Amino acid sequence: MKALRIDKEPAYQCQLVDIDEAQFEAELAPEGDVWVDVGYSTINYKDGLAITGKSPVVRKPSLIPGIDLVGRVRQSTHGRWKAGDEVILNGWGVGENHSGGLSQVARVKGDWLIEKPAALSPLQAMAVGTAGYTAMLCVMALQANGVKPEDGEILVTGATGGVGSVAVALLSKAGYQVVAATGKSTEHAFLAELGAASVVARETLSEPGKPLQKERWAGVVDAVGSHTLVNACAATRYGGVVTACGLAQGMDFPASVAPFILRGITLCGIDSVMAPIARREAAWARIAGELDLSQLAALTQVVPLSGAMDAAQAILRGEIRGRVVVDVNA
Repeated sequence: MKALRIDKEPAYQCQLVDIDEAQFEAELAPEGDVWVDVGYSTINYKDGLAITGKSPVVRKPSLIPGIDLVGRVRQSTHGRWKAGDEVILNGWGVGENHSGGLSQVARVKGDWLIEKPAALSPLQAMAVGTAGYTAMLCVMALQANGVKPEDGEILVTGATGGVGSVAVALLSKAGYQVVAATGKSTEHAFLAELGAASVVARETLSEPGKPLQKERWAGVVDAVGSHTLVNACAATRYGGVVTACGLAQGMDFPASVAPFILRGITLCGIDSVMAPIARREAAWARIAGELDLSQLAALTQVVPLSGAMDAAQAILRGEIRGRVVVDVNA
């Protein structure tokens, strides 16, 4: 089987390897009650950090990266799954504490899996991946907190990235007026095609700003963090809702409590890694029913397993538009 393998000793490295399944089981995936023949995986920002070693994402001396996978169960001792079932895995520490999806075969815990929606092909499922599933969790949080299309503009930061691009598509189709924030002036037409009503420059949000700013946003989907998230909160309208799911600019939050106390805004943290199964299944069911699949194709590129390391570098440089799917068998 072919796989990407990360070894942290004697020096951090990621390489494409051929490994037999006995060695894989002994060295890289000693636990798990379901074996999956993987069809596709993805490259997310976290995968980029893991593959390049830019951040201490990987917690084990050796493992296979990849926080996403879709595939078919080969064998299972788990009560829910049987051979032939088509399954999706997102998160649960896979690619961090346990070997993940950038391999032709995966051994995982059945409790981590959900059934692939029939309306999505395996390729489409990974075109959604963790990024799209996270975007839907953000949309669900906005709606659960009462944000309606008639309430006003929704800001989506990091709008050409994986989470942002799917969020723009989902929100616009649901009738929201979406304002996309990006630092890529060449991508305005792409964002308009996804449904963005207008675009703002990333630079207007990424520098330190006033603790309270002119009220504009009824809701926010933020995949950036740091000053961008602070400025988004500062300009959110009374009673508005901000969903935070990323940290591309940084993990810091140099903010004032003023928007929360004086305007009653809500800041919702969105975790896709450990979200319970019921929430995952609800998100994926809505994705299968609500996402425009023609738009999904337009924001997706497919690379072979041998191209995953280059894609990881590119995503950290901010050069990736939309989603990168990895065909692990190509």
